[in-house]
Amino acid sequence: MTDVAPPRPLLSPEHIALIDKGVSAIVASRDAALRPSLMRAVGTRISADGMQITVFVARGQSRQLLQDVAATGRVAVVFSQPLSHRTVQVKASEAALRPAEEADLPVLHRYLASMEDEVGAVGIDAPFVRAMLSYRLDDLVAISFTPVEAFDQTPGPKAGSALPASA
Repeated sequence: MTDVAPPRPLLSPEHIALIDKGVSAIVASRDAALRPSLMRAVGTRISADGMQITVFVARGQSRQLLQDVAATGRVAVVFSQPLSHRTVQVKASEAALRPAEEADLPVLHRYLASMEDEVGAVGIDAPFVRAMLSYRLDDLVAISFTPVEAFDQTPGPKAGSALPASA
């Protein structure tokens, strides 16, 4: 019998903290013809070890994205801090979809509060952020995945480079 090493987290503690804080998240996928689809997330969650990420999108605004994720399992998410532009991108090939539920509300509320602070730091008022991230719980879909690739996307000389554990 061969010992199989457990999967290694791709994200550093600093990247996990950035995502966990609740920063801007854009979710993307593609169809079989490689046509892209994308939508802003209205909430995010990451496990303490960075091995499981969940993003929430509004079904009514994300039909093509959700179709593409359901058909391909592929998802890419860019997490970016508005004030610093510090950005990390993660990709997965086996994303799962489920309806959001009441148990997700604390995560969604925490994300909204963080985004009010994050976007407020660049001069955008909280009412705008609340409107941008508004949702009906019965319209939300959770997309959960384990990242298989991760990249530094912060503007500068390292933009686009694989994170060390991902290389």
